Amino acid sequence: MNLIYTGKTKDVYENQDGTYTLKLKDSATGKDGKFDPGENAVGLEIEGLGRESLRMSKYFFEKLTYAGIPHHYITSDIAAATMTVKPAKAFGNGIEFICRRKADGSFIRRYGAYITHGTDLDNFVEVTIKDDARNDPPITKDALLTLSIMTQDQYEACKSLTKNITQLVAGILAQNDLELYDIKYEFGISEGEVILIDEFSAGVMRVYKNGNPVPPMELARLILED
Repeated sequence: MNLIYTGKTKDVYENQDGTYTLKLKDSATGKDGKFDPGENAVGLEIEGLGRESLRMSKYFFEKLTYAGIPHHYITSDIAAATMTVKPAKAFGNGIEFICRRKADGSFIRRYGAYITHGTDLDNFVEVTIKDDARNDPPITKDALLTLSIMTQDQYEACKSLTKNITQLVAGILAQNDLELYDIKYEFGISEGEVILIDEFSAGVMRVYKNGNPVPPMELARLILED
């Protein structure tokens, strides 16, 4: 395997057969030692998080397969915390589609003068650029088209997938008395099709139980050991 990318929570390797391997780490984004999927820097290390993130990714990708939703997942090795995926071309230098069911995180920081924490947002979709130096700024559809980051059809496909996947995830969580506040996705192009890429773990979603945020290891336990 050839290491091609080192990230905050995963490393990416290229395999000889053209597939890629994602090595998930025990690193978590956050601030002041507290987990926060919306932060841009590693804030803490949680022993075993890489394996639990992989277990969650495997679980949700298999649910997506059953639902007929396209994605890059092929197989995984839980003990090694690695996931083999199909090659896909990301949009620009990385674009995230965020589906917000309730107001939290950066949405409150930006619009706190108009909304309070936990307000229903009716699956509001917004898009941000992955750019740590600029604090992942939001970007409009018109800007995405003007900058040739994606076409209108690709944007609409990403938005539709965002809503469909969120509905599926929220339903699964609700079965475990968990409430999804928001979730973020990355998409790419594989063989001309828009597909879901990256991992699918506690690091991409905010989940609450009885009004309290659920830590990542606890979230994995509640979902996978039900």
